[in-house]
Amino acid sequence: MSFCPHCDGQRFDRAQVLRVLRAERERLRLSGAPCTADETIRLAIEAVRGLELPHLEEADDVVDGEVVH
Repeated sequence: MSFCPHCDGQRFDRAQVLRVLRAERERLRLSGAPCTADETIRLAIEAVRGLELPHLEEADDVVDGEVVH
């Protein structure tokens, strides 16, 4: 079983986002500076915006074998 390129890309993008959010959480913990909920969300949004997430187009080709979409 495999994933179509679009879904495989989404899985990769999700992993990148989770890594950057976890790193930001750790950075905030280590800084010891108190943050409001609004400030925390703002920092998370900025961290995700800094990622280079490519846009994948779906292929119209028929692929042999089982593909999960």
